[in-house]
Amino acid sequence: MFVLVNLKAYPCDPVAVADAAAAVANDTGVRIAVAPQAAHLASVADTGVETWAQDISPVEHGSHTGSTLAEAAAEAGAAGTLLNHSERRRKLADIDGSLRAAERAGLETVVCANNPQQIAASAALEPDAVAVEPPALIGTGTPVSKADPEVVTDSVEAAAAVGDVPVLCGAGISTGEDLAAAAELGAEGVLLASGVAKADDPRAALEALVEPLA
Repeated sequence: MFVLVNLKAYPCDPVAVADAAAAVANDTGVRIAVAPQAAHLASVADTGVETWAQDISPVEHGSHTGSTLAEAAAEAGAAGTLLNHSERRRKLADIDGSLRAAERAGLETVVCANNPQQIAASAALEPDAVAVEPPALIGTGTPVSKADPEVVTDSVEAAAAVGDVPVLCGAGISTGEDLAAAAELGAEGVLLASGVAKADDPRAALEALVEPLA
């Protein structure tokens, strides 16, 4: 299972969370990555944790003020990037452009989507993985694997029908029980944020999360 922690713009210490994630990954052998703000990519990558960008822009070098260039993210230490998170939606053509930019820079990709239909469309663009995240459940502490497990199973089927693209489960994931339930439904990873970024003890939160995998 792949655990991808999105720090969003939460008022946490990204380096402290990254140190915790690196320690838990080393202790357990579980693949854990952290996605900080773009300005913190280098400092998070310096901890040794697998580091992901929260987004990259569908642009090449040139006159693109305010864009996040894929090559710049890679040079700062990013190994991958999220795309189309529900808090940063993009048109299909822009998702495709960002995927091509990520490929150019050697970044792994996860495209987020709301439902199985969007998962199918996203998987057709050939990302490395997709993540199903019903927006209504994001940040609620109620995992989609419990609230609406068919969204996960249907998404896994939709992705497999297009090209056997791995599916991550997001929205409300915070406990080891949530992770185990996601795995049982066919997900190959989880995408979470507040359960770790807002935790008083990020390392303890991560240890509890991956305990079923130990």
